[in-house]
Amino acid sequence: MNRLVIEGGTPISGEICVQGAKNAVLPILAATVLAESECVIKNCPRLRDVDKTDLVLEGLGCCVRRDGNTVTVNPTGLCGCSISEDLMREMRSSIIFLGAIVSRCSKAVVSMPGGCPIGQRPIDLHLKALRELGVEIVEEHGYIYCTAPEIRGADIHLDFPSVEVTENIMLAAVRGNGTTTIINAAREPEIVDLGKFLNAMGARISGAGGSVIRIDGVEHLHGTEFTIMPDRIVAATYLAASAITGGEMCLKSVRPRDMSAMLKVLRDMGIELKVGNGEIIQRVSGPLRNIHIVRTMPYPGFPTDIQSPFMALASLARGTSVFVETIFENRFQHVDELVRMGADIKVEGRSAVVRGVERLQGANVVARELRGGAALVVAALAAEGITVITGTEYIDRGYENIEKYLLACNAKIAREP
Repeated sequence: MNRLVIEGGTPISGEICVQGAKNAVLPILAATVLAESECVIKNCPRLRDVDKTDLVLEGLGCCVRRDGNTVTVNPTGLCGCSISEDLMREMRSSIIFLGAIVSRCSKAVVSMPGGCPIGQRPIDLHLKALRELGVEIVEEHGYIYCTAPEIRGADIHLDFPSVEVTENIMLAAVRGNGTTTIINAAREPEIVDLGKFLNAMGARISGAGGSVIRIDGVEHLHGTEFTIMPDRIVAATYLAASAITGGEMCLKSVRPRDMSAMLKVLRDMGIELKVGNGEIIQRVSGPLRNIHIVRTMPYPGFPTDIQSPFMALASLARGTSVFVETIFENRFQHVDELVRMGADIKVEGRSAVVRGVERLQGANVVARELRGGAALVVAALAAEGITVITGTEYIDRGYENIEKYLLACNAKIAREP
């Protein structure tokens, strides 16, 4: 296991070209099993979750090759319909393979998924939606057995606009018989990216990015070449890292229109932002102001994935900030570690009250999930002294070589065994 050793107090300033989006590339890689020829995925970040997804594809019989940030998947040798229990336990997002495998093979066998321990993420919505598409499902001894001689189009109304459920329906219905309509669909930009990729393969999907998505089933999908969108959560994390240290940051290869809720919060804190075409320039010219209240919501609201890094930022702001977590009930695991570093944070149910302090102190802390780990990195960059962060395997699930990017922006950071 590795650890990150960070000496805080240096302004994080420089230029970063933002990596491809974790939450976009994983469902797109899953979608490659639907193709009848080779797919080339560009701007594919080097992440633990991507590596695990590649292993899932190889376990199904696909040939996977990586050359830099380009991953080529040849699914013509696909011969399996099950995912190993070990891979399912390690990665929650592996559940999105269910719809794709059922569509391609007419059957699938998976175990219950794992992932970051940020709260209950029941798969009942996935199974309910697949049943509405005609999939027969048996749950037995921790495994899910699916059979579907035919995927039938249906009108599916989601009780909650879940991203992964929306993706699973799209992957299952794209080669189905008839038309499927998803009502109250997730609207995240990553859903749009998946829709673009499937359409490039020959699918007929409309409405992605809105609350109603229409999928007209097609008989065949072909391989294609596609470039993954930039990661808006990683982009906002680096903005937080620069802001908390009083630095100046220029983000390249970014899509500001996908980040409006996050950029508004930064502006409310008194941070200067200049937004251009594929670029964000940020500078801090005075003390950080408190955020008042931030409530996590589905897109286009404030993302739950950036709540913890922004909480670290608020810990050094003047005044009191309040964070209300509406998506996951266990997403405050970073709070005790920030308090260990001198932050003043009180949690009551799904709300966290952050009273800004003058300084943070370096400490030995543990990352317990992906975004909470990123929050500890943000705090450590501003803290006095040395911070040692263990649990880096969680950070590596979503951030490509985080120390490399930060070193290029003057951070004093090292990865040690």
